[in-house]
Amino acid sequence: MGKSVLIIYTGGTVGMIDAGNGVLLPFDIHNLLKWIPELGRFEFKIDSLAFESPLDSSNVGPKEWQQIGQMIADNYAQYTGFVVLHGSDTMSYTASALSFMFDGLSKPVIFTGSQLPIGALRTDAKENILTAIELAAMTDKEGKALIPEVGIYFENHLFRGNRTIKANSENFDAFLSPNCTALAEVGVHFKLNEAQLRKPSAAFSFKSGLSADVALLKVFPGFSAKVFQSVFDNQYLKGLVLETYGTGNIPQDKHLIAGLQQLSERGVHVMVVTQCVMGSVELGRYATSTDLKALDVCSGHDITSEAAVTKMMHVLANNNSSETIKSQLRTSLRGEMTV
Repeated sequence: MGKSVLIIYTGGTVGMIDAGNGVLLPFDIHNLLKWIPELGRFEFKIDSLAFESPLDSSNVGPKEWQQIGQMIADNYAQYTGFVVLHGSDTMSYTASALSFMFDGLSKPVIFTGSQLPIGALRTDAKENILTAIELAAMTDKEGKALIPEVGIYFENHLFRGNRTIKANSENFDAFLSPNCTALAEVGVHFKLNEAQLRKPSAAFSFKSGLSADVALLKVFPGFSAKVFQSVFDNQYLKGLVLETYGTGNIPQDKHLIAGLQQLSERGVHVMVVTQCVMGSVELGRYATSTDLKALDVCSGHDITSEAAVTKMMHVLANNNSSETIKSQLRTSLRGEMTV
């Protein structure tokens, strides 16, 4: 079987065109050749699927993550790789979620998008799409995929999806991977970082379960204990991602500590991440993190908040044992953190 790539269009800026009255509307993915005629020069098959109603990525969540994952799982055996066209605002969340939902991934799933619509004269959509397709189709001499990862390609860099943050809404290089080097750099030549690429260790499977009973809470100077208490009292809460200062530090406030203790006693799982763009959680390094260490919360090390939230959703939905959940939260499942 020759090479082939499946493009999945979900919506976002990348697929917007001017309807003629200044209003931007989603394009028809099946007319992609009209906007990028260079696609006809690829010497392999390119097919496409699309959401029935393309979405701004602000409206993409667990339901859509499951839909994208199912589309890939249903077509997994038929294609060399996959390209997902997606709005940039929540792309890191979607790519992170898919990385956890796929086990034993042995083919590329490359997310890309653009900062300018495909119909704009200076659009970055064209180069991003063409390069993402090339990356998705790359194989070795034996026909095995060179990039068995869920990645995000934007402006000359391919990053591991669950290591990314959207850091810029103005420039073409919208994404950063602060604590993990790029999987590939693309200029005149493709330079793969082979040492960074993961290797599949199991047969491919797709686990669609995601728990919505998760919250993300950011500590800040002057927080209200009463407001925080409303989160701690929520009986539906099963997992909390706590964004702390520095290496895992929080205010030494008795109400905050009592609230976290309350969650611990109810069996709510807490993962601690840092608000810093770079660096890692190191509980117990300072006195202001010793209370958290005593509560036996899970350190997220250098995981992004985007990856922490989606990992929590995945782990909670697919495990019943509290000990297994804690173990998986503390383990790097898909290269999402440095342990």
